[in-house]
Amino acid sequence: MELNKYLDLSPEVAEALKAGKPVVALESTIISHGMPYPQNVETALAVEDIIRQNGAVPATICIIGGRLKAGCTKEEIEYLGKAGTKVTKASRRDLAMLVARKMDGATTVTTTMIIAHMAGIKVFATGGIGGVHRGAETTMDISADLEELAHTPVMVVCAGAKSILDLGLTLEYLETHGVPVIGYGTEELPAFYTRKSGFGVDYRVDTPEELAQFFNTSLELGMNAGILVTNPIPEEYSMDSAVINKAIEEALAEAKAQGIHGKETTPFLLAKVKDLTGGDSLDSNIQLVFNNAKVAARTAAAMQK
Repeated sequence: MELNKYLDLSPEVAEALKAGKPVVALESTIISHGMPYPQNVETALAVEDIIRQNGAVPATICIIGGRLKAGCTKEEIEYLGKAGTKVTKASRRDLAMLVARKMDGATTVTTTMIIAHMAGIKVFATGGIGGVHRGAETTMDISADLEELAHTPVMVVCAGAKSILDLGLTLEYLETHGVPVIGYGTEELPAFYTRKSGFGVDYRVDTPEELAQFFNTSLELGMNAGILVTNPIPEEYSMDSAVINKAIEEALAEAKAQGIHGKETTPFLLAKVKDLTGGDSLDSNIQLVFNNAKVAARTAAAMQK
């Protein structure tokens, strides 16, 4: 496969792909916009280590100086972590402009999927996906992540969608676009900070081998769509749903009062929820990312077998 002229693979990722070794993509918005420094950098490097420990090669994805990067150095991760929200949060609509203007960008679920697919990486581990925002029937605020899942063949391993969203409408949207929602060891959609949401998934799968078989079959059938794997946060880090829902309701009310909308919404709500839960939500966020990395690495390894 000929590489896109704007894409740079790190030597480790290039070697792994050439040798047919398992590779797992990681997003960079979680570094720049998801957590404060230095926790963001420590978490990003720890996630890379977990992927290596579970038999795969990590490829943190970002845009630096207009170059699409699949595989970041420690220095690049440090740079993104320190620059924080000064780095553009890059969705599909921003990609060409950032490259043309030789700017930096932190990749969302959407752009990580695009660049991973460009590089030939099939599996991607993240925290949670975006979705249909509450009140979207009037605002039309729907994350580009859902559209990307409909036509980019990458498996996304996440802890469900954040309960700041309308989970019912998010599932409806995915169904309309033909995206299978898989529960890893569960028949219920996890809601990021908590293991339960009250909504069902399409299929339950219990092993990385089964996930690998499902995705390989999807590719062989020429489905050309992503697969969403929802992996519940480990029991010991799951938050009390009453506590988290109260914090979310307060955060939503404040966002509305301040007129926060568009791509500013999620970072604002997550920061607010973190403050309202005394930092517990950040600890949970870190643990669920670790858990997703483990499942993604084992699944990528099973795919190569």
